Amino acid sequence: MTLKPAIIIIITGSVTSQFFRDGHCYSFCEKLIHIQKGVIFMRQESYPAGENKMGVMPVNRLLITMALPMMISMLVQALYNIVDSMFVSMISENALTAVSLAFPVQNLMIAIATGTGVGINALLSKSLGEKNFTEANRAANNGVFLAVLSSLAFVIFGLFFTRFFFETQTNIGEIVDYGTQYLAICSVVSFGIFGQITFERLLQATGKTLLTMCTQTTGAIINLILDPIMIFGLFGFPKMGVAGAAAATVIGQVVAMLFACILNLRKNHELTLKLRGFRPNGGTIRRIYAVGVPSIIMASITSVMTFGMNKILLAFTSTATAVFGVYFKLQSFIFMPVMGLNNGMVPIIAYNYGAQKKDRLVKTIKLSMLYAVGLMILGFLVFQLFPGVLLSIFNASPDMLAIGTVALRIISLSFLFAGFCIISLSVFQALGNAVLSLIVSVARQLVVLLPAAYLLSLTGNLDAIWWSFPIAEIASVLFSAAFLRRIYHQKILPISDAVPVPGTQTETVE
Repeated sequence: MTLKPAIIIIITGSVTSQFFRDGHCYSFCEKLIHIQKGVIFMRQESYPAGENKMGVMPVNRLLITMALPMMISMLVQALYNIVDSMFVSMISENALTAVSLAFPVQNLMIAIATGTGVGINALLSKSLGEKNFTEANRAANNGVFLAVLSSLAFVIFGLFFTRFFFETQTNIGEIVDYGTQYLAICSVVSFGIFGQITFERLLQATGKTLLTMCTQTTGAIINLILDPIMIFGLFGFPKMGVAGAAAATVIGQVVAMLFACILNLRKNHELTLKLRGFRPNGGTIRRIYAVGVPSIIMASITSVMTFGMNKILLAFTSTATAVFGVYFKLQSFIFMPVMGLNNGMVPIIAYNYGAQKKDRLVKTIKLSMLYAVGLMILGFLVFQLFPGVLLSIFNASPDMLAIGTVALRIISLSFLFAGFCIISLSVFQALGNAVLSLIVSVARQLVVLLPAAYLLSLTGNLDAIWWSFPIAEIASVLFSAAFLRRIYHQKILPISDAVPVPGTQTETVE
């Protein structure tokens, strides 16, 4: 009897076993597929011990572990959005309208920060999956550099162009004054939101989403506490009104930024952040923006859409604009958890695509779709059943209730399709095809939604305008489904379902 030097290891059920080869310990947590010609073919879940959890943890548990903390923190952020506007509405409806009109610029800040963050996150996760730690560190440090540059652009805007921005939308002096006070503060201190989002993306890229939840929650809670104090002048603080709402916002963002920075330096050992000797790397910045710029443009389209929609609605009444602003605050309570799910999904997909793990990649997409659609259906039901209750949070006048009840019920029809679209667009980004996400977003918001809203406004019926949202979402579903099928066949299907563990043989007994 001759015993060959290699040994076969058969794993069944959920038992995990290990073997040593070339000085590395390999673990297997999935069943053997088959044995052919002395080579063991294992599922892609074979991995060196100590590999990042994104490549080895059971997918459903991983997705929940990654996404749940971010979903909770996003819910806190959404709660802040609602409470912040609730306090502003106590000043006056014009104050609420002013903050609503400021949304396009605030969204542009977030679009640039998160879009750049998507590029950083995708490059980081892919580099970590490929074990290219040098490129991962380079992506992190250049990402922080880009955040600083971006915030400087908004400082200039805040100092010189905020009043002009509001005067292009309305000639109501009180709204212009309120809006200028609010937006100038948010823009000049924008380094807080840019730094916070960037440092949080670095934590997310390495799977430390619980820490991200801590930073976002801390900033939002500080904001919530300071809002009534600084708006109404409680506990000896001066009564600042709308400016107080802006001040509370930026203080919360700066604190969250500092907290996230500290956590990266002390807890994120997979990355090294350093100022000494840093020089911008053109190649890395290009790779970040190859994914990030389409994402920035895609998110910025919302700013263009809201600006255009505000102009259409102001032709009817400023109350309709206030309703539109309130809708965006309320829908964030539904969409933000889905975005949290998204943020947990993207690094998993990018990592497993880099590691060529098809089964895990496909399962992540399917589960994310399921959860996202479920959340959006829940949101649809809430908007359909309780529109008056939701609007009453914002001290709604009878006119605002009449307009808003119809608006919320019509717009929320789009929720039934939005979950699928949101996940699809993020899959495109995670797999390096952010241009497809851009095409879908442009088609939805600029090619369909705004023109539809304008044409419907020509009927003279304000209620008809809201139908532009479900119409645009149906178009988005058609584009998303077509592109997702294309991506699946081009990038996912070619990945091999099974790979051999090199040099491993069966045990033969003669």
